[in-house]
Amino acid sequence: MLMEQATVVRKEWSAVCDSVIHNKPKIIKRTRDKMWFSNLETMSEILQAYQFTAVKYIEDDGSVTLSLNEIDLIENGRDEEEARLNLARSILEYSFDYYEEYELYSRSPNRKKHIPYIFKAIIMEDPKKIGDLLQCQDGKN
Repeated sequence: MLMEQATVVRKEWSAVCDSVIHNKPKIIKRTRDKMWFSNLETMSEILQAYQFTAVKYIEDDGSVTLSLNEIDLIENGRDEEEARLNLARSILEYSFDYYEEYELYSRSPNRKKHIPYIFKAIIMEDPKKIGDLLQCQDGKN
């Protein structure tokens, strides 16, 4: 069977953790509840399909504004590099806030779809890496 019973997992916790880290994820069943248990590498692989994309606007003063498509966040910077870093910091800050209020945000219809992006950012944890991954498309002012 694909699912491990929670009582077995509890009794063999160390072995289960080693198996998840070195072999494969596990699906754990506790009465009616089902859980996914994996290492962060596996979760990163799963989340690779989710990309941060933004529309780029060049302002009259030459600064760059980026508007994130997946989450309603907008940041500005002197140039695209600074705008990317500012937006990445906002993504990470929002992700930490979302996680802190997960019970509320994950049930909110307008925020539920943010879940994969939130975990992608939290796992990456580095604004520079997040900013480098941003895919930008030119917008029209």
